[in-house]
Amino acid sequence: MAKLVEKGVQSAGGEAKLYTAAEFTPAEAAGYSAIAMGCPAMGAEVLEETEFQPMYDALRPALSGKSLGLFGSYGWGDGQWMRDWAEDAEAAGAAIVNEPVIVCGLPEGSDAEACEALGAALAG
Repeated sequence: MAKLVEKGVQSAGGEAKLYTAAEFTPAEAAGYSAIAMGCPAMGAEVLEETEFQPMYDALRPALSGKSLGLFGSYGWGDGQWMRDWAEDAEAAGAAIVNEPVIVCGLPEGSDAEACEALGAALAG
C-alpha cells in the first residue's frame, strides 16, 4: 500500500520518501508539510502496538497543521481502527486530505487506485 501511495505522489509531481515506523520521528516529521501513514489493524482493531503505536504517540503533537493521509489493511472487522485513528489525528490538529483508505487483504483494482489517489491528494 505504501508503494502505491508513493506512486500516486510521484504521478502528481511530488516527492515521497518511505520510512518504517522505527525510522520516523517527530524530528523527521518536522521537515514535511504532508505525511501519509499506514498501519494494519491488529488484535481487536487497534494500531500495531509494538512499533507503530509508540511512534504515532510520539509524533502526535507534531501533526498539528500538517496534511495527513491514512491507509491500512485488515482481515476482519469493519475498519473501526481506522475511524478511531482518523478521529484522533484530527483531534491532534492534522488535516485529513482524503478519505482514509482501508483494504481487506491486498490492494487490487479499485483499492490500488484509492491508494494512488491518496498519494496524489497529498501531493496536491
